Amino acid sequence: MALSQSLQQSLQQRMSPQQIQLMKLLQVPTANLEERIKEELEENPALELSDENDSDDLSLDVKDEFETPEDEFEELDGSEDEYENIDVSEYVSDSDDDIAEYKMRDDNYPEIDDKKVIPIKNETTFFDLLASQLNMLDVNEQQYKIAEQIVGSLDDDGYLRRETTSIVDDLAFRQNIITTEEEVEDIIKLIQQFEPTGIAARNLQECLLLQLNKKQDEGNDVTLALKVITKHFDDFIKKHYLKMQQYLGLNDDEIKQVINQIIKLNPKPGGEAGESNQKETYVIPDFFIVNNNGDLELTLNSRNAPELRISEDYKDLMREYDRGSKNDKRQKEAVQFIKQKIDGAKWFIDMIKQRQETLTHTMAAIMNHQRNFFLTGDDTEMKPMILKDIAEKTDLDISTVSRVANSKFVQTEFGTYRLKFFFSESLTTDSGEEVSTTEVKKILSDLIAAEDKRKPLADEDLTELLNEKGYNIARRTVAKYRELLNLPIARLRREL
Repeated sequence: MALSQSLQQSLQQRMSPQQIQLMKLLQVPTANLEERIKEELEENPALELSDENDSDDLSLDVKDEFETPEDEFEELDGSEDEYENIDVSEYVSDSDDDIAEYKMRDDNYPEIDDKKVIPIKNETTFFDLLASQLNMLDVNEQQYKIAEQIVGSLDDDGYLRRETTSIVDDLAFRQNIITTEEEVEDIIKLIQQFEPTGIAARNLQECLLLQLNKKQDEGNDVTLALKVITKHFDDFIKKHYLKMQQYLGLNDDEIKQVINQIIKLNPKPGGEAGESNQKETYVIPDFFIVNNNGDLELTLNSRNAPELRISEDYKDLMREYDRGSKNDKRQKEAVQFIKQKIDGAKWFIDMIKQRQETLTHTMAAIMNHQRNFFLTGDDTEMKPMILKDIAEKTDLDISTVSRVANSKFVQTEFGTYRLKFFFSESLTTDSGEEVSTTEVKKILSDLIAAEDKRKPLADEDLTELLNEKGYNIARRTVAKYRELLNLPIARLRREL
């Protein structure tokens, strides 16, 4: 087979390092921006906060959050660019271009080894609670290690999802403990006596049975409830109450009493304790929108616009080295380092400013498109809006708009919303008008909220009611929207 050579010409679009850094910064929500800036301040000594900021306590929201910032950045007096007029060609040879060129932080800076201590609420966690009960078991050393392995295998809801054989294998391979399935099962039964009751169950049925058995041991009459969970569990979870009532020979009041006993049990015994193991999270809005007598006013959270500047010390060093010897190798290396850090600081300040402008520009387009909603707070006033609509209005790329919309929040007088909330597809009514699917979901939710829970509306009924209101929508679409709203099917919404 003969070999041949050929030339091909192709066009490829590549992002510059600055563009990549801007894209990354756009994705960072306000809540995490402070930490990102702290990292940059630690890694680049040429970058610093303005004097009016407390260097010991990096609080970037130095202005009132509801005050529109007219000039978020320090006014330049011309001295910031003085170092650019210094001729560094004598310091940097052609072979050193790759050294002098500033590399972005992800490639250029080493990992920070300092451990940052984040204060969190001092609470007893779910696993702490179980560990304290483990210490009270009357078992030998091997049994204690088996119990530890079982507790470590529980999920956040308190369930034991792993097979007994898998636990036996884990103990053998990881801890060199040889045991049997029977011994592991015996330890599981011990742990199932822990609080909260229902811990270490393999499934919901076992979890409920553990709780009912304990109630019975305490003298409560739960005989019928035990019978329901033991023999009619499938009918119970599918809410086939009439079938259960006929099997058990109960009247309406008696079946209601049995069902109430069961639904008061905890299906996630580790849930509440597990939640205490997580730090509380608070939504920090990226934008604020205020209705001022019919005029919508948009403000960017001032945390997005910290007052950063290039270090005066570094600029002085650059001037000092310029007056020094041009042939000194150490001088040359120092100039390369200083210029690299100053370039990095300038680029980072510019990226923060571009981030601020892009966020404001994008949010203003969203606000104007959804003006009626921001004036009324009524979901039915939402207009169809997709990423392409905002991209066209802002002359930004769709991917840029998507990065702005992700993980960002806006605070209004009606509540705080994710920006994703304002994006929705369109649906055509019988009159030919295009409406947002958010409007349809709101009406669907209202119909279900107002239904008779003893005879809940099936998807076919909901489809008919929406069609009567002029919304041309199919039953499968109604089912899709209902699922997106986390609303179960009619049978599971039925109440006695």
